[in-house]
Amino acid sequence: MAGYSLGGGRSAKPLLFLAVAALAAVAVVGVAAFYVGASPDIDIEPAMPVIGKRTPVAVSVSEPRRGLVRVQVELVQGGKAVTLADKAYEPGSQIPFLGSGDGKVERDELGVEAGATGFPGLTGGDATIRVTAGRAGTWLRSPADVVKELTLPVRLTPPSLEVASTMTYVSQGGSEIVVYRVGESSVRDGVRAGSWWFPGHPLPGGGAQDRFALFAVPYDMTVPDVRLVAEDAAGNAAETGFIDKFTRRPLRTDTIQVSDPFLAKIVPPILSQTPEIRERGTLLDSYLLINRELRKKNADAIVALAAKSQPAFLWKKPFLMMPNTKVTAAFAERRTYIYQGREVDQQDHLGFDLAEVRQAQVPAAGDGVVALARFFGIYGNAVVIDHGYGLMTIYGHLSSIAVKEGEKVGRGAVIGRTGETGLAGGDHLHYCTLLCGLPVDPVEWSDGHWIRDRIAGKLGKASPLAP
Repeated sequence: MAGYSLGGGRSAKPLLFLAVAALAAVAVVGVAAFYVGASPDIDIEPAMPVIGKRTPVAVSVSEPRRGLVRVQVELVQGGKAVTLADKAYEPGSQIPFLGSGDGKVERDELGVEAGATGFPGLTGGDATIRVTAGRAGTWLRSPADVVKELTLPVRLTPPSLEVASTMTYVSQGGSEIVVYRVGESSVRDGVRAGSWWFPGHPLPGGGAQDRFALFAVPYDMTVPDVRLVAEDAAGNAAETGFIDKFTRRPLRTDTIQVSDPFLAKIVPPILSQTPEIRERGTLLDSYLLINRELRKKNADAIVALAAKSQPAFLWKKPFLMMPNTKVTAAFAERRTYIYQGREVDQQDHLGFDLAEVRQAQVPAAGDGVVALARFFGIYGNAVVIDHGYGLMTIYGHLSSIAVKEGEKVGRGAVIGRTGETGLAGGDHLHYCTLLCGLPVDPVEWSDGHWIRDRIAGKLGKASPLAP
């Protein structure tokens, strides 16, 4: 009996192992049969609250359990659907502990455009952005897709746009103003001149839809590409031409001789005051870096500064040019730089160079607020005055600065003294008028007759000119 009992104990262990293994196999099969993907989280973010010609839409979908299977984005209206995106993925394993590192995609972001451009026949009313996300299935289960929808109004008609002012005469490199009315759906309006944008503003004392825009034709634009524009929230734009007369003013040309003594004089101070520009090889290499890249950085900084201009007329009289000076260089000169008999660079000079005596007093051209007062790249010690609505003046190469940023200054107030800091070959003032960062002809803004005809006459009671 003892031998029989001992033999029976030995045979029970394999049976127990087989039973446990069978149960484990059943468990695995059970999990594999029912381990479906979770319901994906779907987020739909349109760039605007309406659908127009092209409305950018950001779609994000996430499912961390089994990962994504398929995402489809559609635009639906009146029983018609257009597919904007359709993407398939390889889901994770249906046996979780065997599927680690299987490359499943838990989250994806899709950028699409919903609008009339990709939906022939889209009409006004409403349309629906529909996102369908599949769920990973198993041998026995095929879970339903998850669908999320966002319905938005469709706008395909641009806002109304009416030009109210007349006799718009502008010159190459010159300024002007246009008065106009926009429809209630307009959210952005102004003047586009080539790549430049001049924003519109409410007309002081006018109606709710009355607007005006100060604008300019770039100095290097030989054929006027100027349009008045009004856009709604859907990106629908109304455009119209309004220029009655355009006068070409070709660029002047000049040649600048660059010598080693000149380079040795101006390059080190600029490099020492401009840490973002590092010395390159020879003095000539560093000079060319300053004349090209630093010049561009300064121009970009002026545009950024103009974007913060006060929305008000801060000036009341024609602008004051520095008196009793000799003009050594005029606005819009294309300069060719010569070093040791060869051409090394070409840049445009976009202001007036005015010389009197060394360290002469420099007056503010008009009432305004000091927007910049510091060393400023190629301009050396410089002051920029904001006169409102994007109109600014810059005073460069100063030997000293007598004002601070944020300070209010009056027309004729001394803001500094002439000098030869920055890219200056001698003591003088570099003076320039700017509109939204674009250099424009300063002579116009110093001409009372021009201001009355071109600016004040169109603004009427909104004119900044003192009575």
